[in-house]
Amino acid sequence: MKSSSARGRRLDPDSFDQFVDSGAETEGLDRRDREILGFERQWWKYAGAKEQAIRELFDMSATRYYQVLNGLIDRPEALAFDPMLVKRLRRLRASRQRQRSARRLGIDLER
Repeated sequence: MKSSSARGRRLDPDSFDQFVDSGAETEGLDRRDREILGFERQWWKYAGAKEQAIRELFDMSATRYYQVLNGLIDRPEALAFDPMLVKRLRRLRASRQRQRSARRLGIDLER
């Protein structure tokens, strides 16, 4: 995995683990899973496009990354590892799904 400098900070997946309590349950999650969750926890701290950081850190397309992330946040191990993050990501995903469905049906959710 490569690193990228941004606003004086480096994208370092090893630093992602520092945001999780040492007692967090990691069984069932491999290093990449933990790095993805760590990245989602703090990606906004870095300048540049998220898609570029995804490619540099994980060597995968943004499309593939989001497929992996969506599968990951459905896993109980991810919920045990970082409950607040996983619940937030699940809420965001559900909201986007509702918005897409409403658009297809011609419903305005703003009412």
